[in-house]
Parts: sequence; C-alpha cells; structure tokens
Amino acid sequence: MSSRSRLPEPALSRPAPSPSAPSPSAPRTVSLVTLGCARNEVDSEELAARLTADGWELTSDGDASVVLVNTCGFIQAAKQESIAELLSAAESGAKVAAVGCLAERYGAELAGELPEAQVLSFDDYGEIGARLDDVLAGRRRPAHTARDRRALLPITPAQRQPAVRPAPLEDPAAPWVGPGGGVFRRRLSGGVVAPLKIASGCDRRCSFCAIPSFRGAFVSRRPPEILAEARWLAAGGVRELVLVSENSTSYGKDLGNLRLLEEVLPDLAATEGIERVRISYLQPAELRPGLIEVIASTPGVAPYFDLSFQHASGRVLRAMRRFGDRQRFLALLDQIREQSPQAGVRSNFIVGFPGETAEDLRELELFLSHAGLDAIGIFGYSDEDGTEAASLPGQLDEAEISRRVGEFAGLADELMAQRAESRLGETLDVLIEEEAGDDPSGGFLGRAAHQAPEVDGVTTVRSPAPALQLAAGDVVRAVVTGSEGVDLIADVKPR
Repeated sequence: MSSRSRLPEPALSRPAPSPSAPSPSAPRTVSLVTLGCARNEVDSEELAARLTADGWELTSDGDASVVLVNTCGFIQAAKQESIAELLSAAESGAKVAAVGCLAERYGAELAGELPEAQVLSFDDYGEIGARLDDVLAGRRRPAHTARDRRALLPITPAQRQPAVRPAPLEDPAAPWVGPGGGVFRRRLSGGVVAPLKIASGCDRRCSFCAIPSFRGAFVSRRPPEILAEARWLAAGGVRELVLVSENSTSYGKDLGNLRLLEEVLPDLAATEGIERVRISYLQPAELRPGLIEVIASTPGVAPYFDLSFQHASGRVLRAMRRFGDRQRFLALLDQIREQSPQAGVRSNFIVGFPGETAEDLRELELFLSHAGLDAIGIFGYSDEDGTEAASLPGQLDEAEISRRVGEFAGLADELMAQRAESRLGETLDVLIEEEAGDDPSGGFLGRAAHQAPEVDGVTTVRSPAPALQLAAGDVVRAVVTGSEGVDLIADVKPR
C-alpha cells in the first residue's frame, strides 16, 4: 500500500484485547455508531431494523454489551477516524464489531491490525443479529478477504436486475418490513429530514476513487419500493427527503430507463406529508436537460444541484478520468440558472492531484470566482489503494498539498460569504427544524431550498411581534435581511 494511503497504524500503546467471553446471561444490547456520509446513515438504520427484529436492544448508553461501528473508508482522514472510534469502543470494555466501507475494503487486513474488533462484510448484513451473537459470545469468525465487488454483477447494467422485486409493506408504527418479514429500516434519530437511498454502487472509473471497488456496480432501487419508503418516512414525521446514492444521475439505467429519475421525482414530491425532495450526488457529465428542467420547475422538488465538479482544469479532469472544463461547467451553471435563478449549487474540489500545475490552479480559481456556488468543499488529494492515480507521475508532497488546501479553503469561505450576501432581499421558503435557543429574538433555525442538511448553511428565521408560533416541520416564507458567513437571517414575510 502507498505510504499515504495505507491503513493507519493502530495505537501501539493500546492494551491487548481480553480473550474472556461474557457470561451466557450477558444482555444483548448494542450501541450503533455511524461515521461517514448519508448513505452510511441509511445502512445503519437498516442494520438497526434487522437487529431489533432479531431481539437486540438498541441503546445509546455507554454500557452496551456490543458496539457496532459503521465505518467510513473514503479518504485517509476518514479511515483514521474510523480506527480511532473502534479503539475507543474497545477501551469501554464492550465487544466491538466493525462494518461499513473500511471493514469491507480491508477485511482480513483490518482484522489482523485491529484484533479488538470483529470485522464484518456487507454480506453479513442480512444475518447481522447472528453475527453479533457470535461477537457477544466471543466466537471469532474469520474476516472476509477483500475483493472487487464490481465483479459480482454483470458488466451490462440491464442484466443486473431481477425480473420482479416486490415493494415492501408499510407500517408507520414499527420498523419498515417487507413481504417476507425481512426488516428494512428503523430510524435512529428524529427530525424532519431523512435520507432516502435510491441506488447503490457506481460504474464510473474516476482515477482517484476506490469506492466502486468496495461498494460494487451500480444498482437502482425500483420506484414502488422507493415510494413506499417515502410514505413510511412521511408517516413518521419526515418533511424533507434527501435522495442519496453514489451517482444519482445514473438512476434507472439498469432498469432500462435513463429518464426514470425525472419520472419518479414528481411522485416523490406528491407524497402526502412531504414538503421538499432534494437530490444529492449529481454527475455534471450525466446531467441531462430534462433532469435539469424537472429539478428546477417541479413543485416540491428543491432547485438544488449537488454537482461533483472535482476540478475545473480540463487537463486535470482528464487525468482524473472525468469530463469537462471551466467553460463547460460555467455553461452548465448558466443553463441551470436560466430555468431557476435562485437555484442552489454546491460542489467539492480536489487540490494537489498528481501533476497539478499553477496553471491548473488558476483555472480552478477562475471557475470558483465566476461560478457563484452556495457551498464549496475543498479536499486535499491522497493516494487510495488500488487506484490509477496512486501510480501517476508528479506526486506532490503532503506539505504542498496542505498549502494548496489552505489557500483554496480560504478563497472558498470568502466566495461562499459573498454568495450568501447576494441573496439579501430574496424571498425563501424555509423548512423549520428547531428553535434558535441562543437568539434573544426567539427565532427559529431552518433551511431554505439551497441549503442541504449538515453540509450547507442554515437560515435563522425571525418573526416581528407578536411572535409567530412555529414548530419543526413547518414551512414559512421569509425575506433575507442579513447574512453571517454562509448562514442567512430572514424575517417572516407578512401575509
């Protein structure tokens, strides 16, 4: 493995794991820790539902008999966080199991370096209750050998789907279950926003990304299944659905309909109780005019474009095995804003890619300065095991990558603040999530259509006397009167 991408070393001073097994009467209690992205959140809720069905008691207390850590293996920092969480769980005296991307990606290698934890595969999810029974009893199963999961499905997308997959039954009072009794999902947190997985896997071959190798080939969920889960979430108080996948613009290609997302979005937005549907993880090269139109103009669908640009230099993008350049990306943004002038746009960018020159950085700077993005994420390149980019010439040292990250992160903060300020005077529909406890005016915190949960800014809504009584899940129309960095301040618009 590359010295910059290898699995982080476990702490050398940690105590040796105890070989003792718990007594037969040890409680079957489990604490579920989730790291990483919204897709992992959905995976954890599916695991929670299966564990509940198998008689395990979910607890957030520190005295759980088993801690199940859903790890992230995206970049080096995420790997380090996952390993630190596993070690911390082991220090509590609980039995520990690792699932998720890091566990799947490294398998037996992770188990060898981290004997504190039982390492489980995606293939163990269907029997997760039995696997944790083994963990609790001290029965150590051999960890899986990591493999390229893309090889598990046909290369041709149309051959990946079974002929018939029944939609799940709905039961708002319980975890969501399917026709055969299989449990699908149990929410682990409240709130009026929830992710909804529409697909898994990815067929793209970006030279810097290892995700397809351990997440597998792209597979869409069928519309009846997605719509049934949306109704189940709405019945539980959810008001905004955030559609997640590794690549939402590919949705439907394995079902024989590349325009299926355009057809499903209006149905999701029409779900009773749902105020807003938001789409994440869009690939610019696959963003069709018809999809832009549906996102920009469908009532109940947020005019929000989470676009994976990654860079703006055509030369760097080609080395990344991606498409586009500064001019094409700016033209795409013009096309979006012609249909929805207030549309929100966010994107992530990698700096320090092998061979990146000052001219490449200038292209990125020019793009960011003209793009008017609401949210910008800047990440430093790091080698990832098994990727083409790890062997490219022109590798930069960590100090130079860090310098570039700092420079562009500062620029991003400045540009995002300018974009927020440019929204002064706009009228927004704000989904209320909670009271702004430290606001002396008694305001409320919420998010407008251009603000995704957790990754973007928030809007503080204030109401002139007499104060308007609002609750989580309400949608209120407000006028932007101020900004603080990426966050907005808005006053309720008089009726």
